[in-house]
Amino acid sequence: MKQEWGLRMASPRKQLVDGPVAGMGLTHELGGRPWQKPSQYNTVEEALQYYVPRFSNPKVTEDLFDVMELGIPLTVIADTMQSGATMEGVHTVDVGLLVIPVLIEMMAYIADEAGVEYDLGLEQRIDDDKISDTKIALALKKLKEKMPEDTERTEDKEVETTEEVEEETPELGGLMARRT
Repeated sequence: MKQEWGLRMASPRKQLVDGPVAGMGLTHELGGRPWQKPSQYNTVEEALQYYVPRFSNPKVTEDLFDVMELGIPLTVIADTMQSGATMEGVHTVDVGLLVIPVLIEMMAYIADEAGVEYDLGLEQRIDDDKISDTKIALALKKLKEKMPEDTERTEDKEVETTEEVEEETPELGGLMARRT
């Protein structure tokens, strides 16, 4: 019956090949994005010509100081700045990575001159290495369970230590409460 009307069915294989690629409507032509074009600045020195005038703008420095006072490390701020400039086609990724230390030093200098406290984000905090009191108490409890019963003297010392730690542990008050 189909042959009588002159209709042919295309093979399923041919239909898949002739169709659009998934996500094709969401793409731009090559060179349609800023990062696909040649960058404006090709060296670190040239890229600094882009950044230095921005740091001399009082509005930008005021906003920068606000971010610094919130405790955001300068490494994060510099990385964000260079990532945005890379996406805008200001410079390439490699120039952006090389300019990060210079941006950090510039921001630190500006903050020092203004008397604003900042976190470089380079040093490891001492608190990060601290083992919490609850973890110590849990470890001592497990040790106590594993020790033989004939070591009463040491066991008494461990119980006293566990009790001291539990007394020092502050009460948490709520779902989002943090220890100080």
